[in-house]
Amino acid sequence: MTRDPAKDAITRDPWGALRVHTAARVALGRAGVSLPTGELLRFGFAHAQARDAVHVPLDADALCATLQQAGWPTLQVHSAAPDRATYLLRPDLGRRLDEASAARLADTAGGCDVQLVIGDGLSSLAVSRHAAPLVAEIRAQAPPEWTFGPIVVARQARVALGDPVGELLRARLVVMLIGERPGLSSPDSLGIYLTWAPRRGRSDAERNCISNVRPEGLPYPQAARRLVWLARESLRLQLSGVSLKDRSDVVELPPA
Repeated sequence: MTRDPAKDAITRDPWGALRVHTAARVALGRAGVSLPTGELLRFGFAHAQARDAVHVPLDADALCATLQQAGWPTLQVHSAAPDRATYLLRPDLGRRLDEASAARLADTAGGCDVQLVIGDGLSSLAVSRHAAPLVAEIRAQAPPEWTFGPIVVARQARVALGDPVGELLRARLVVMLIGERPGLSSPDSLGIYLTWAPRRGRSDAERNCISNVRPEGLPYPQAARRLVWLARESLRLQLSGVSLKDRSDVVELPPA
């Protein structure tokens, strides 16, 4: 029987069976004091995916076309960060609208219960893959009495950009869907941020966050159900953030 020297050189990790349960980089094994070549190549590929997720621009026109085909009116806006390099170096500019976008929203007839904003954030890949199907699930689960404004698609956006958008459109509640900072096993994770009575100057403590929305993480139906529960409670209690606890998974027992 012929032995394979390359296989003999690799020390298998005894925890390798755990890898079938997670995409995390665990139980990689080793070749001498280094990673096996295959794992090193997979690491390089994952790192390249994460970089692309940050730097590849969002095709906002294609996203708006998809949403319009589903019956949603859309508006496009831009933050005060003029380009991607500035956006990455100046997070503060990504939280403000540029003058043209602010003027366009100010001239738009507003007033709604829930204002959806889709921002590219730090992963355009997450937005292009998951924003449209998540929006469809939100509409399917939302109470029929809720009113929605036109979906605002924002480029070079940070989470807080939803505050001036919601304020100018006179929304009771703003929901920002945004690409999260990519990881080496999740370059396409979408985040949801909910803020009651949006206005400039709101802090992160005044928001609720639902993270890792994607089929491999929190699937669309569960994410939409959690968001609708939080939005309903936010509209009822007129608050959000640390004062609004997520109890969407609590099972209410019928009275005895």
